[in-house]
Amino acid sequence: LDTLGLRQSDTELLKQALQAYNAALEEHTRDSAPLQWAMVQNNRGIVLSNLGARERGKEQLEDAVLAFRAALEEWTLDRVPLDWALATGNLGNALGALGKRDNDTALLEEAIQAYRAALEVHTRDRVPSNWADIQNNLGNVLTFLGERNDDAAMLEKAVLIYREILEERTRERAPLDWAQTQNNLGTTLSGLGARTGDAAVLEDSIVAYRAALKELTRERAPLDWAMVQSNIGNVLSALGERDSGTARLEEAVATYRASLEERTRERVPLSWARTQHSLGITLRTLGER
Repeated sequence: LDTLGLRQSDTELLKQALQAYNAALEEHTRDSAPLQWAMVQNNRGIVLSNLGARERGKEQLEDAVLAFRAALEEWTLDRVPLDWALATGNLGNALGALGKRDNDTALLEEAIQAYRAALEVHTRDRVPSNWADIQNNLGNVLTFLGERNDDAAMLEKAVLIYREILEERTRERAPLDWAQTQNNLGTTLSGLGARTGDAAVLEDSIVAYRAALKELTRERAPLDWAMVQSNIGNVLSALGERDSGTARLEEAVATYRASLEERTRERVPLSWARTQHSLGITLRTLGER
Protein backbone atom coordinates (compact mmCIF):
# COMPACT_ATOMS: atom_id res chain seq x y z
CA LEU A 1 0.00 0.00 0.00
CA ASP A 2 2.81 2.44 0.78
CA THR A 3 4.47 1.78 -2.59
CA LEU A 4 1.14 2.07 -4.39
CA GLY A 5 0.34 5.26 -2.50
CA LEU A 6 3.62 6.82 -3.57
CA ARG A 7 3.14 5.83 -7.20
CA GLN A 8 -0.37 7.21 -7.30
CA SER A 9 0.35 10.17 -4.97
CA ASP A 10 -2.62 8.92 -2.96
CA THR A 11 -2.56 10.16 0.62
CA GLU A 12 -5.46 7.89 1.59
CA LEU A 13 -3.53 4.78 0.53
CA LEU A 14 -0.55 5.91 2.60
CA LYS A 15 -2.84 6.33 5.60
CA GLN A 16 -4.16 2.81 5.04
CA ALA A 17 -0.59 1.52 4.89
CA LEU A 18 0.13 3.22 8.21
CA GLN A 19 -2.91 1.54 9.75
CA ALA A 20 -1.69 -1.81 8.45
CA TYR A 21 1.76 -1.31 9.96
CA ASN A 22 0.24 -0.25 13.27
CA ALA A 23 -1.85 -3.44 13.23
CA ALA A 24 1.25 -5.53 12.45
CA LEU A 25 2.94 -4.18 15.56
CA GLU A 26 0.23 -5.82 17.67
CA GLU A 27 1.53 -9.21 16.51
CA HIS A 28 5.19 -8.43 15.80
CA THR A 29 5.96 -7.13 19.27
CA ARG A 30 9.45 -6.13 20.26
CA ASP A 31 9.63 -8.96 22.79
CA SER A 32 8.39 -11.72 20.50
CA ALA A 33 10.06 -10.74 17.22
CA PRO A 34 12.53 -7.86 17.72
CA LEU A 35 13.97 -7.77 14.20
CA GLN A 36 10.55 -7.95 12.53
CA TRP A 37 9.30 -5.28 14.95
CA ALA A 38 12.20 -3.06 13.87
CA MET A 39 11.40 -3.68 10.20
CA VAL A 40 7.79 -2.61 10.73
CA GLN A 41 8.92 0.48 12.64
CA ASN A 42 11.24 1.39 9.76
CA ASN A 43 8.40 0.95 7.26
CA ARG A 44 6.09 3.03 9.46
CA GLY A 45 8.71 5.73 9.49
CA ILE A 46 8.88 5.76 5.69
CA VAL A 47 5.10 6.17 5.39
CA LEU A 48 5.04 8.85 8.08
CA SER A 49 7.84 10.72 6.29
CA ASN A 50 5.92 10.63 3.02
CA LEU A 51 2.74 11.77 4.72
CA GLY A 52 4.66 14.53 6.47
CA ALA A 53 6.05 15.76 3.16
CA ARG A 54 2.47 16.26 1.92
CA GLU A 55 1.14 18.06 4.98
CA ARG A 56 1.91 21.49 6.38
CA GLY A 57 2.32 20.44 9.98
CA LYS A 58 5.24 18.58 11.48
CA GLU A 59 3.54 15.90 13.60
CA GLN A 60 3.95 13.16 10.97
CA LEU A 61 7.64 13.98 10.52
CA GLU A 62 8.20 13.98 14.28
CA ASP A 63 6.49 10.58 14.49
CA ALA A 64 8.70 9.35 11.62
CA VAL A 65 11.81 10.32 13.59
CA LEU A 66 10.50 8.39 16.59
CA ALA A 67 9.74 5.33 14.43
CA PHE A 68 13.24 5.26 12.92
CA ARG A 69 14.84 5.71 16.34
CA ALA A 70 12.74 2.81 17.60
CA ALA A 71 13.84 0.60 14.71
CA LEU A 72 17.48 1.40 15.49
CA GLU A 73 17.06 0.07 19.03
CA GLU A 74 16.93 -3.44 17.55
CA TRP A 75 18.51 -2.93 14.12
CA THR A 76 21.90 -2.27 15.68
CA LEU A 77 25.15 -1.83 13.79
CA ASP A 78 26.60 -5.00 15.33
CA ARG A 79 23.58 -7.19 14.67
CA VAL A 80 22.35 -6.13 11.21
CA PRO A 81 24.70 -3.49 9.76
CA LEU A 82 22.95 -3.06 6.40
CA ASP A 83 19.54 -2.67 8.01
CA TRP A 84 21.05 -0.30 10.58
CA ALA A 85 22.47 1.83 7.77
CA LEU A 86 19.13 1.78 5.95
CA ALA A 87 17.22 3.02 9.00
CA THR A 88 19.94 5.56 9.80
CA GLY A 89 19.71 7.00 6.29
CA ASN A 90 15.92 7.13 6.62
CA LEU A 91 16.31 8.89 9.95
CA GLY A 92 18.50 11.43 8.18
CA ASN A 93 15.73 12.04 5.64
CA ALA A 94 13.12 12.65 8.34
CA LEU A 95 15.44 14.89 10.36
CA GLY A 96 16.35 16.83 7.23
CA ALA A 97 12.72 17.37 6.25
CA LEU A 98 11.81 18.42 9.78
CA GLY A 99 14.85 20.68 10.03
CA LYS A 100 13.98 22.44 6.78
CA ARG A 101 10.38 22.93 7.88
CA ASP A 102 11.40 24.32 11.28
CA ASN A 103 14.52 26.05 9.95
CA ASP A 104 16.30 24.18 12.74
CA THR A 105 20.07 24.03 12.35
CA ALA A 106 20.50 21.38 15.05
CA LEU A 107 18.13 18.98 13.27
CA LEU A 108 19.82 19.60 9.92
CA GLU A 109 23.25 18.95 11.43
CA GLU A 110 21.91 15.77 13.02
CA ALA A 111 20.64 14.71 9.59
CA ILE A 112 24.14 15.24 8.17
CA GLN A 113 25.61 13.09 10.95
CA ALA A 114 23.07 10.35 10.23
CA TYR A 115 23.89 10.35 6.51
CA ARG A 116 27.62 10.20 7.17
CA ALA A 117 27.15 7.33 9.62
CA ALA A 118 25.06 5.40 7.08
CA LEU A 119 27.72 5.95 4.43
CA GLU A 120 30.26 4.12 6.56
CA VAL A 121 28.26 0.93 5.89
CA HIS A 122 26.52 1.73 2.60
CA THR A 123 29.77 2.29 0.78
CA ARG A 124 30.08 2.83 -2.93
CA ASP A 125 31.77 -0.57 -3.34
CA ARG A 126 29.19 -2.53 -1.33
CA VAL A 127 25.84 -0.95 -2.32
CA PRO A 128 26.45 1.72 -4.97
CA SER A 129 22.80 2.65 -5.54
CA ASN A 130 22.14 3.17 -1.82
CA TRP A 131 25.41 5.06 -1.49
CA ALA A 132 24.35 7.40 -4.30
CA ASP A 133 20.91 7.96 -2.74
CA ILE A 134 22.37 8.85 0.65
CA GLN A 135 25.04 11.07 -0.90
CA ASN A 136 22.34 12.88 -2.86
CA ASN A 137 20.31 13.48 0.29
CA LEU A 138 23.43 14.69 2.08
CA GLY A 139 24.14 17.10 -0.77
CA ASN A 140 20.59 18.45 -0.55
CA VAL A 141 20.92 19.26 3.16
CA LEU A 142 24.35 20.83 2.67
CA THR A 143 22.93 22.97 -0.14
CA PHE A 144 19.99 24.08 2.02
CA LEU A 145 22.31 25.05 4.89
CA GLY A 146 24.82 26.68 2.55
CA GLU A 147 22.18 28.86 0.93
CA ARG A 148 20.51 29.74 4.22
CA ASN A 149 23.77 30.60 5.97
CA ASP A 150 25.39 32.21 2.92
CA ASP A 151 28.17 29.63 3.31
CA ALA A 152 30.10 29.16 0.06
CA ALA A 153 32.33 26.46 1.58
CA MET A 154 29.31 24.30 2.39
CA LEU A 155 27.97 24.76 -1.15
CA GLU A 156 31.36 23.71 -2.52
CA LYS A 157 31.13 20.51 -0.46
CA ALA A 158 27.73 19.80 -1.96
CA VAL A 159 29.07 20.38 -5.48
CA LEU A 160 31.83 17.84 -4.88
CA ILE A 161 29.28 15.32 -3.58
CA TYR A 162 27.02 15.69 -6.64
CA ARG A 163 29.97 15.33 -9.02
CA GLU A 164 31.05 12.18 -7.20
CA ILE A 165 27.51 10.78 -7.42
CA LEU A 166 27.49 11.35 -11.18
CA GLU A 167 30.52 9.07 -11.51
CA GLU A 168 28.30 6.25 -10.23
CA ARG A 169 24.83 7.43 -11.24
CA THR A 170 25.52 7.66 -14.97
CA ARG A 171 23.02 8.54 -17.66
CA GLU A 172 23.32 5.04 -19.13
CA ARG A 173 22.78 3.29 -15.82
CA ALA A 174 20.03 5.44 -14.25
CA PRO A 175 18.92 8.19 -16.65
CA LEU A 176 16.25 9.86 -14.50
CA ASP A 177 18.34 9.73 -11.32
CA TRP A 178 21.26 11.13 -13.34
CA ALA A 179 19.05 13.97 -14.55
CA GLN A 180 17.81 14.79 -11.05
CA THR A 181 21.38 14.86 -9.79
CA GLN A 182 22.36 17.16 -12.66
CA ASN A 183 19.51 19.45 -11.64
CA ASN A 184 20.68 19.39 -8.01
CA LEU A 185 24.21 20.18 -9.16
CA GLY A 186 22.91 23.05 -11.26
CA THR A 187 20.99 24.50 -8.32
CA THR A 188 23.99 24.31 -6.00
CA LEU A 189 26.32 25.82 -8.60
CA SER A 190 23.80 28.60 -9.16
CA GLY A 191 23.75 29.42 -5.46
CA LEU A 192 27.54 29.23 -5.26
CA GLY A 193 28.02 31.46 -8.29
CA ALA A 194 25.59 34.05 -6.91
CA ARG A 195 27.54 34.21 -3.65
CA THR A 196 31.05 34.24 -5.10
CA GLY A 197 30.27 36.42 -8.11
CA ASP A 198 31.97 33.84 -10.33
CA ALA A 199 30.42 33.91 -13.80
CA ALA A 200 32.17 30.66 -14.74
CA VAL A 201 30.36 28.85 -11.92
CA LEU A 202 27.06 30.24 -13.17
CA GLU A 203 27.91 29.01 -16.67
CA ASP A 204 28.64 25.56 -15.21
CA SER A 205 25.21 25.70 -13.59
CA ILE A 206 23.57 26.17 -16.98
CA VAL A 207 25.56 23.24 -18.37
CA ALA A 208 24.26 21.01 -15.56
CA TYR A 209 20.67 22.14 -16.02
CA ARG A 210 20.80 21.57 -19.76
CA ALA A 211 22.22 18.11 -19.17
CA ALA A 212 19.23 17.37 -16.93
CA LEU A 213 16.87 18.38 -19.75
CA LYS A 214 18.26 15.59 -21.93
CA GLU A 215 16.25 13.15 -19.79
CA LEU A 216 13.72 15.41 -18.08
CA THR A 217 12.05 16.14 -21.39
CA ARG A 218 8.79 18.01 -21.80
CA GLU A 219 7.11 14.87 -23.08
CA ARG A 220 8.33 12.62 -20.28
CA ALA A 221 8.16 14.94 -17.28
CA PRO A 222 6.52 18.26 -18.20
CA LEU A 223 6.56 19.82 -14.74
CA ASP A 224 10.16 18.81 -14.07
CA TRP A 225 11.08 20.17 -17.51
CA ALA A 226 9.37 23.43 -16.64
CA MET A 227 11.15 23.60 -13.28
CA VAL A 228 14.55 23.19 -14.91
CA GLN A 229 13.67 25.75 -17.58
CA SER A 230 12.77 28.23 -14.86
CA ASN A 231 16.04 27.47 -13.09
CA ILE A 232 17.96 28.15 -16.30
CA GLY A 233 16.06 31.41 -16.68
CA ASN A 234 17.18 32.47 -13.21
CA VAL A 235 20.83 31.91 -14.04
CA LEU A 236 20.56 33.58 -17.44
CA SER A 237 18.92 36.57 -15.80
CA ALA A 238 21.72 36.77 -13.21
CA LEU A 239 24.34 36.63 -15.96
CA GLY A 240 22.40 39.18 -18.01
CA GLU A 241 22.42 41.66 -15.15
CA ARG A 242 26.23 41.56 -15.24
CA ASP A 243 26.48 42.02 -19.00
CA SER A 244 26.18 45.32 -20.81
CA GLY A 245 24.22 43.69 -23.65
CA THR A 246 20.73 42.22 -23.71
CA ALA A 247 21.24 38.74 -25.22
CA ARG A 248 21.27 36.87 -21.90
CA LEU A 249 18.24 38.74 -20.60
CA GLU A 250 16.32 38.04 -23.81
CA GLU A 251 17.23 34.37 -23.55
CA ALA A 252 16.03 34.35 -19.94
CA VAL A 253 12.69 35.84 -20.97
CA ALA A 254 12.24 33.17 -23.65
CA THR A 255 13.13 30.45 -21.14
CA TYR A 256 10.65 31.70 -18.53
CA ARG A 257 7.91 31.87 -21.15
CA ALA A 258 8.65 28.31 -22.22
CA SER A 259 8.43 27.19 -18.59
CA LEU A 260 5.05 28.90 -18.18
CA GLU A 261 3.61 26.81 -21.00
CA GLU A 262 3.65 23.88 -18.55
CA ARG A 263 3.79 25.76 -15.24
CA THR A 264 0.24 27.03 -15.60
CA ARG A 265 -1.74 28.79 -12.92
CA GLU A 266 -4.33 26.00 -12.91
CA ARG A 267 -1.78 23.22 -12.51
CA VAL A 268 0.82 24.65 -10.11
CA PRO A 269 -0.26 28.11 -8.94
CA LEU A 270 2.66 28.81 -6.59
CA SER A 271 5.30 27.73 -9.12
CA TRP A 272 3.45 29.73 -11.81
CA ALA A 273 3.55 32.81 -9.58
CA ARG A 274 7.28 32.43 -8.85
CA THR A 275 8.14 32.13 -12.53
CA GLN A 276 5.87 35.07 -13.41
CA HIS A 277 7.65 37.17 -10.78
CA SER A 278 11.07 36.21 -12.15
CA LEU A 279 9.88 37.00 -15.67
CA GLY A 280 8.66 40.39 -14.51
CA ILE A 281 12.01 41.27 -12.91
CA THR A 282 13.91 40.25 -16.04
CA LEU A 283 11.58 42.21 -18.33
CA ARG A 284 12.00 45.28 -16.14
CA THR A 285 15.78 44.97 -16.25
CA LEU A 286 15.64 44.52 -20.01
CA GLY A 287 13.39 47.55 -20.41
CA GLU A 288 15.82 49.69 -18.41
CA ARG A 289 18.77 48.89 -20.69
